[in-house]
Amino acid sequence: MEGTPRAVCVGETMAALLPDRPGPLEDVPGFRSSVGGAEANVARGLAALGVPAAWLGRVGDDGFGRRIVRELAAGGVDTSHVVVDPQRPTGLYVKETGPDGSVLHYYRDGSAGSALDPGMLESAALRDASLVHLSGITPALSDDAMAFVTELVRRPRTGLLSFDLNWRPALWRDRDPGVLGDLLNAADLVLLGADEAAEVFGTGVPRKLRELLPGPRALVVKDAGHQVTVVTPEGAHTEPALRVEIVDHVGAGDAFAAGYLAATLRGYDQRRRLRLGHLMAASTLAVPGDHGAPPPPGRVAALLDAPPAEWAATVIGGTP
Repeated sequence: MEGTPRAVCVGETMAALLPDRPGPLEDVPGFRSSVGGAEANVARGLAALGVPAAWLGRVGDDGFGRRIVRELAAGGVDTSHVVVDPQRPTGLYVKETGPDGSVLHYYRDGSAGSALDPGMLESAALRDASLVHLSGITPALSDDAMAFVTELVRRPRTGLLSFDLNWRPALWRDRDPGVLGDLLNAADLVLLGADEAAEVFGTGVPRKLRELLPGPRALVVKDAGHQVTVVTPEGAHTEPALRVEIVDHVGAGDAFAAGYLAATLRGYDQRRRLRLGHLMAASTLAVPGDHGAPPPPGRVAALLDAPPAEWAATVIGGTP
């Protein structure tokens, strides 16, 4: 891995139960254990691209928590700053797969990951990071988590702060999502889907979102599987998504974030940043889990600089 820069992803990672076959939960004969969480997915994606990345969060003092730490470490993620909670359990989600896609059932109330300790704000990982990555999931988990995120985005920093909206309406049912505007506007880099932006801010149009969120250096708006537009003070740039033989949508947004952030840390231009995001998202869409390995480095390099026609003709996970 490269020595620098270094990214820290902050949030909740949960144990996951994935079904052996599609169907209603009551008819599934068995499940396999895994781990998942938006910020951990981004950390794994960054590590897969050679960017030293850490995950900062809390797990329970239980088997699920130990598995999370072990699997993230095996994926190249620094877990040395993880806090083990002796009282609260590790959160859990169960995936249900059907003909219309996947549904995730969460069991995270009172979890260790939802009780972010303000003392973690003093972590050396946060102080020394070139980039800190958050999502809109975390402030919705609890009062403690909201206080943690609010203080983190307000603090002076030397590195970049990125924030992925990651809108989860069920989590905000008893909270005011109006705070998300202030949180995102305090970040340097913001990623959000056009559809979720329309729900939260009333529009998914990049130009209008930029008027609502003038603070970030870059505003990255994802239009489902069609294209992604980044708006910066220098202007806007749009890159079409790759064609993909889709297996599962879960994790694709996190993979895109990992690609875009890795390219940002390497100083790539906006076209290459968006393309690396697309490549990582496509690699995840083409596999059943929530993390797909990137193409070989040589293939990545060629596609980042490919002419538009070659880019448009590329298919991930299948043949045209």
